[in-house]
Amino acid sequence: MPPAFLKAEYDDRLARLRAAMQARGLDALVIGDPANINWLTGYDAWSFYTPQMMFVDLEDGPFWMGREMDAGAAKFTSYLSAAQIVAYPESLVQRADTHPSVFLADWIRQHGFATAHIGYESDVYYLSPRALSALQAGLPDATWHDADLLVNWVRLVKSDAEITMLQAAAKIAELAMQTAFDGARPGVRQCDLMADIVAAQIRGTEEFGGDMTAIHPLILAGEAAATAHPMWTDAVLEDGQTIAFELGGCRKRYNAGLARTLHLGSPPQKLQDTAKAVEEGMQAVMDSLYAGAICGDVHAAWQRVLDRYGLEKKSRIGYSIGVAYAPDWGEHTLSFRPHETVAVPENAVVHIILGMWMDGWGMELSETLHVRQHDCRRLADFPQHVHLVP
Repeated sequence: MPPAFLKAEYDDRLARLRAAMQARGLDALVIGDPANINWLTGYDAWSFYTPQMMFVDLEDGPFWMGREMDAGAAKFTSYLSAAQIVAYPESLVQRADTHPSVFLADWIRQHGFATAHIGYESDVYYLSPRALSALQAGLPDATWHDADLLVNWVRLVKSDAEITMLQAAAKIAELAMQTAFDGARPGVRQCDLMADIVAAQIRGTEEFGGDMTAIHPLILAGEAAATAHPMWTDAVLEDGQTIAFELGGCRKRYNAGLARTLHLGSPPQKLQDTAKAVEEGMQAVMDSLYAGAICGDVHAAWQRVLDRYGLEKKSRIGYSIGVAYAPDWGEHTLSFRPHETVAVPENAVVHIILGMWMDGWGMELSETLHVRQHDCRRLADFPQHVHLVP
């Protein structure tokens, strides 16, 4: 599996990251988030359940550091040279008396960084406290700096090639949602329907296949419809249920989210009224979203619609999205909620999700949006209205 992009794309990303590192006074950076490792080099494997990191300096790297068994993936999913692939021995995997970080710290020290200013990601799912503490203990004379989200903010602005990849992901999301709409009928088990949806996500199109989405595909039906992130069960769908699907598509680890709602049978008035408000709210958000827009102002456009309808939503309404691995496809940078003062840059891609979880039922509507100079555009082309199944 070759890298997803041309080498020039990755070279540009590395140059941008190094500029950000220099601005922070860093000689090197330890990256633990596999999404950031992928973004920087193309490296792609399900190898992050054991200690794995990327070491980025200002001149020679970057260096992938991981298990010897997984070093082969670095050779065919990235442009890294043999010298840039640092594998620790298999004998260090899951040992109580030592840790791979001891080996990696020794390598870093021997390569001239014993007294360097080193940044690290402090709040990622994959760089454990034990891994970080062993690394720091092995480099006692280095100066350590919290550089959490440094890479995430650099990758917020997407290249043309990334936008194209996200469009492909959005196409897969459309197919997954159509599968959900085609298969949702009274008497169908949730697990059977979701099996078809996951198959559609992976099968993709005739031109390109799909990957596993970084967020587990969700179905909100029955009692679970009143909460935000339920898992599917083997319960059957029932006549009269309002069912929300929070799905998505993934292409080369780039994720596009898509949420829609359907109703089995005749829709109740409360659903029609809420759906009307949510659709108006989505249009208000899209009308207010462009390069330079303030995140809090975008949320305020949505809130004005809610206020008019007498509705309430306490959670944020969106975030930036892109390359990601489980358990989350958000980039942990932009958030659309009250009082956020961050401006949205041109060529950011965001997932706006307007979930309304009511007393005993719920509905969702979301769009993955490409932010342009004067407007934004939907990456998926799928009807927003609540789909009715007679």
